[in-house]
Amino acid sequence: MNIFRLAGDVSHVVAILILFLKIWRSRSCAGISGKSQVLFAVVFTSRYLDLFTVYISAYNTIMKVVFLSLSYATVYLIFMRFRSTSTSEHDTFRLEFLLIPVVGLSFLENYAFTPLEILWTFSIFLEAVAIMPQLFMITNTGEAESITTHYLFFLGLYRALYLANWVWRYHTEGFFDQIAVVSGVVQTFFYCDFFYLYITRVLRGSAKMGLPMPV
Repeated sequence: MNIFRLAGDVSHVVAILILFLKIWRSRSCAGISGKSQVLFAVVFTSRYLDLFTVYISAYNTIMKVVFLSLSYATVYLIFMRFRSTSTSEHDTFRLEFLLIPVVGLSFLENYAFTPLEILWTFSIFLEAVAIMPQLFMITNTGEAESITTHYLFFLGLYRALYLANWVWRYHTEGFFDQIAVVSGVVQTFFYCDFFYLYITRVLRGSAKMGLPMPV
């Protein structure tokens, strides 16, 4: 494992913890897209179906358990524990626009036409677009709390570090995973505007990050 992969995993865990603790401490899930969190839970579930059948390392197993546990705990807080505080009226992104193309691509582009391999590919493609309901929600409301933008920043940083990890592995091991790399590039692209706004507004002390309202 190289430093980019490790830093990426740490950033990913930090992002999820920031969101979970934000909801728990504020006793509110306002401004959080429940749809995005459900998609992320589906991503981890379909990717880690081999949790009890394939052992790679203790680190790998622990990370799988952490991601699954935190994602489902977050979904529970949003849809059960603090459901009355949700702003679902703004969480209006139509998931079929993501799921239908992702399912189709998973059957067309995979490394082996087996159930686990198709589901792994599905998880990679879905992860690339799972954040879109959250970004769409922020655009609808025109602003986001700084703690929510910290979550998005670390999530985007995780993808950027994984791109560096893939470049490193290609040069040192000759390893290239076309599906993961292309999906990672697409996902990182979604964060480009957000990174700029985060650096120019949130890091300068603004309590909320304003965004242009949709026309």
